[in-house]
Amino acid sequence: MDNLKRAIEQHHRRLEGLLHDPLQRIAQRLPAAWPDREALDAVLEPAIREIPECTFLYAVNTAGVQLSDNIARTGLLPEYFGRDRSQRPYMKEVVPADGFLLSDAYISLYARRPSITALQLIRDAEGNALGFLGADFDLRNLPDIASLYEETTEWRQIKGDPSIRGAVFQQSRAESVMDREMESVLSILEELFTERGVFQAVLHFSSSRATVWTLDDPYRYRILTHEALSDPDTCLAFPHRDYPENAQIPSHAVRDVLDNFRALRFADETVYLRSASINLFNGMISLTFSCDGSHYMTWADFLDRSIDFWLGSTG
Repeated sequence: MDNLKRAIEQHHRRLEGLLHDPLQRIAQRLPAAWPDREALDAVLEPAIREIPECTFLYAVNTAGVQLSDNIARTGLLPEYFGRDRSQRPYMKEVVPADGFLLSDAYISLYARRPSITALQLIRDAEGNALGFLGADFDLRNLPDIASLYEETTEWRQIKGDPSIRGAVFQQSRAESVMDREMESVLSILEELFTERGVFQAVLHFSSSRATVWTLDDPYRYRILTHEALSDPDTCLAFPHRDYPENAQIPSHAVRDVLDNFRALRFADETVYLRSASINLFNGMISLTFSCDGSHYMTWADFLDRSIDFWLGSTG
């Protein structure tokens, strides 16, 4: 999760840079109106236009009780006056020394939407803390300054349902239709990957089906049943496509990966492969075993491991 967390932190810092100065300017106008409700509203109602992405603007005292109405772009919402916000997530975070805080995202009570709140500390002329200026933002209204994070290629192991893990030694593999036709299935899948434009597939060995994505129609998946997976004519339904040059898995390794899937499916009658996936472009393999433990790794890491390794680490 390091790449994901890093991307969130970078986006958070960019938003802080955009929101800090306008909130600070507005907060400097509030001490003269404090703590009069109508006077605070009179300052905040025009001020919200200075932050076009803002959903609500309001003032709270140091105890978290709201002293103003909610200010929306459409006008005042008086029903929020006197609201105790002290238990909301943003009021529980530690405000930095400069008095400005941009909260972590949370689910709003008003619209049940992912939201974020900025708080600016309000001080009087002597430097005493009066309360906070609060600004709520719906995430979908914030500036689009984020870039999509890169998924990690580090090995990841995720434990599954504890009830399945606890009963794993009370069950054994039941032969599926795909198991009986495995040689044909793997040959057809190899053809689809290397010659027919399939770049991602999820193979469900226990339920004898595969879900595949193609270069020609990447936003929609297709489901291949065991009949399709064991019939070479299926390949004719997929147009020929050159193997993608930017694939992370070399074409000659596709069959090795598939053969390793088969080995893990049949290696043990208790701990066995239940489903697996391949993505040519990020070079990742996923494995889910009968104990409901899942692994994510690069194709090279996968091929480097012996069967004995997997049987000892599937939990």
